[in-house]
Amino acid sequence: MSKSTRRNHSASFKAKVALEALRGDQTVPEIAAKHGIHHTLVNEWKRALSEGATSIFERGVDRSAKDAAGLTDELYKQIGQQKVQIDFLSRGARQMSRADKRAMINPQYADLSVAQQCTLIGLSRSSFYYRPVNDNASDPALMALIDKQFLETPWYGSRRMTAVLRRGGHSVNRKRIRRLMRVMGLAVIWQKPNTSKPNPAHKVYPYLLRDLVIDRPNQVWATDITFIPMPRGFLYLVAIMDWFSRKVLSWRLSNTMEADFCVEALEEALARYGKPEIFNSDQGSQFTSMAFTGALAGAGVKISMDGKGRCIDNVFVERLWRSLKYEDVYLRAYDTGSAARAGIGAWLAAYNSQRPHQGLAYQTPDEVYLRRPGWTGLAPSNLAVAA
Repeated sequence: MSKSTRRNHSASFKAKVALEALRGDQTVPEIAAKHGIHHTLVNEWKRALSEGATSIFERGVDRSAKDAAGLTDELYKQIGQQKVQIDFLSRGARQMSRADKRAMINPQYADLSVAQQCTLIGLSRSSFYYRPVNDNASDPALMALIDKQFLETPWYGSRRMTAVLRRGGHSVNRKRIRRLMRVMGLAVIWQKPNTSKPNPAHKVYPYLLRDLVIDRPNQVWATDITFIPMPRGFLYLVAIMDWFSRKVLSWRLSNTMEADFCVEALEEALARYGKPEIFNSDQGSQFTSMAFTGALAGAGVKISMDGKGRCIDNVFVERLWRSLKYEDVYLRAYDTGSAARAGIGAWLAAYNSQRPHQGLAYQTPDEVYLRRPGWTGLAPSNLAVAA
């Protein structure tokens, strides 16, 4: 039996893959298959490039030193990447997650072996070399079916979802369905409204909407993340919505669940529309991250987070997801990230400017939010938050 040889990836190869992931035109599984690597490496390299680029700009780039030494651009880039990795070691690397630590290891680094690098950051060599078994190729198709069923019956847990899929002729067990629902961030409405995994190290803010009557634009904004199925893998969509008018203020599409794309959507909404009095979200790690809550606190916005039993608080965004998926995503079956971004953007623009809502006295979100000509003075109904 032949022994497989571990591949050593160059810094330039890692940078190339990470840049493709940052562009977001393909899903992570598609990028991994294209380059013959595991999808966890794509996530790790994307994160390392994002953090490393920030460090380079904060530190500054000494171009004169490069010219004086006669270094080529490629070699200069590789040296810069190695410097970034060394900088990580001096910033409390031992407190980082295992995935972050693995992303820091560079087998091509000449001055430190893999074993020495692992020792410096407190990571065992076995943890660095371990690669999980590849996901089942049928998972994306199953996840699309689960997503459709969940839109119809959001009270179905993994047991009932498994039974429904089996009745449809799919050979699945509950353990697999539970895993896929966890990956998708789906939780039944009677448990909790979270759509992403919470981080116990992050601060959770109190819930501020109890008994609050929402009667004007920019009083309360809300956000949520949903899963967009693709032919191979999936993308994540976040939207910022004004609760009173249902207007989608901003949105972003990403192939990973890092907090960056959520922060970008928030910053765009704040820049274009001012700020709300209260911003409400679930307790997902993206929304409890320092980057996200820091942006809100810096703008002087009160932060509110759903607790257990607050299953109705995301009802307007959940309705948005249902309409978007049945009227656009499932019908068009986007095959690339760029196509999905263009199509979803067009649908959301029409949703804001052309789609009348019964709950808004048959006005569009734009008309209610901006109080354009045609505003009747009728307040949207059912906006009082129950205790």
